[in-house]
Amino acid sequence: MFWHCGSMKLDLSRPLIMGIVNATPDSFSDGGAHHGKDAAIAHAWRLIDEGADILDIGGESTRPGAAPVSVVEEIRRVVPVIEALRDCGKAISVDTSKPEVMIAAIQAGAHIVNDVRALTMPGALEVVTQSDVGVCVMHMQGEPQTMQDAPCYEDVLQEVEDYLLDRARYCELLGIARERICLDYGFGFGKTVEQNFALLANTDRFVRSGYPIMVGLSRKSSLGVVTGRGVNDRMIASVSGALLAMQAGAQIIRVHDVAQTVDALKIWLMTKQQRI
Repeated sequence: MFWHCGSMKLDLSRPLIMGIVNATPDSFSDGGAHHGKDAAIAHAWRLIDEGADILDIGGESTRPGAAPVSVVEEIRRVVPVIEALRDCGKAISVDTSKPEVMIAAIQAGAHIVNDVRALTMPGALEVVTQSDVGVCVMHMQGEPQTMQDAPCYEDVLQEVEDYLLDRARYCELLGIARERICLDYGFGFGKTVEQNFALLANTDRFVRSGYPIMVGLSRKSSLGVVTGRGVNDRMIASVSGALLAMQAGAQIIRVHDVAQTVDALKIWLMTKQQRI
């Protein structure tokens, strides 16, 4: 299986590691440690050195309660970073829901649009349709500001699966080739702790859809609830969750701790090779 992302054709014969570059002052995980062009670019190069296959650059926090960011400000944060990395040899993803930001990012060299709102903002679907970039369609109940107030499902697995497949088919109907589409069940986006882990435990169900599956659980609050650890002390929990997702067939793993996740991936792949 390959994921077609503009000029990049990503080989999914092994899981790919997507490194997170938060060019924001209010990220839940790193508190703006990489805010600003120079800091974000330096961090991205560190992630490349650590083994990242994809760089996901975001200019607006989607943590619960995060304040919205204007189009102009989001473009100011992400476009210079993308421009500086466009020849780095890795796939560049922009983490945004705004069509104006998508256009600017694609023009700057982005290969992937990673949208927590699944291309539902007016104009977003058209932007991706008229390009050749890859797209990740994610499930989220509600909006980032309110999504964790009272998540409610009758059957979280069925409802999330139905939503993702409906969005993917609609994208295809409007002209986005299936080979460009990736799905993400949205761990931490409008779900309870139990619902998040139900999704993780059933990752293989989503893999059977035939679309590439991205899983992003790195450092999220549900890991903290289970382990009792703060956001900066969840590396082992994050890598453990990533490994479970990879074992279940997830093809793209979105993480903060790239080096540690790459190490876990190497051990898992070596073990698979020795299986008789």
